[in-house]
Amino acid sequence: MKIEAGALALPGIRHGFFTRHGGVSEGVYGSLNIGLGSKDDPARVHENRGRVADAMGVSRDRLVTPWQYHSDVALVVDRPWAEDDRPEADAVVTAVPRLALGISTADCTPVLFADPIAKVVGGAHAGWRGALAGVLESTVAAMERLGARRERIVAVIGPTISQANYEVGHDFRDNFLAADPANARYFAEPETAGGNAGKPHFDLPAYAADRLGHADVGTVVDLRRCTYAEEDTFFSFRRTTHRREPDYGRLIAAIALEE
Repeated sequence: MKIEAGALALPGIRHGFFTRHGGVSEGVYGSLNIGLGSKDDPARVHENRGRVADAMGVSRDRLVTPWQYHSDVALVVDRPWAEDDRPEADAVVTAVPRLALGISTADCTPVLFADPIAKVVGGAHAGWRGALAGVLESTVAAMERLGARRERIVAVIGPTISQANYEVGHDFRDNFLAADPANARYFAEPETAGGNAGKPHFDLPAYAADRLGHADVGTVVDLRRCTYAEEDTFFSFRRTTHRREPDYGRLIAAIALEE
């Protein structure tokens, strides 16, 4: 049901990168779809989210996920909110025990953060837009406002689309090169990436890892799991798009402080 990272096996902290298994949804959503914005049966989605909360050891009303919109906004959370009143943000941090922070993805990069000394945790949704805009750095800064120190922070990159399966357009690459010509190193040409002729492939997890490293985060770990390739384990927006399926399930990565 969930994948745990050894780097986040820290005293007083629970976490999980949840797979698509262990829920009640059916069809393309089978089975642990937590996407409030999907076209799945809302009752099934709510039950799936409840199961995630159970696995995180918190009450079902204490799993919080923001309304994500590919921004650099990191929000400090001090209490749960209603599912129909979620604030807009792409990262959440807290120092409040038994409050599970959740990030929803389906190819974008989920990153979970923890400073075990300051007892501050966070989660970020780092798609290419958010990563380029600085959402990872915003998360670290928000954690620092709660007492964390970046050299103590552990950041784990969860299941995300791999470079081999992330074919992009030349205009996409141009956006990154305009921001920094050195970003060329994150793009592979088709003959080395295994893609179609003329299309570069982007290494999103490597880009996220380097942004975290440049932000002086103490420990950065990449689980190296591909959402597109591992169909039996993960949902994938891009895989769904290629197959012209009507919708797709959403994964969740969650982290919480114990009492």
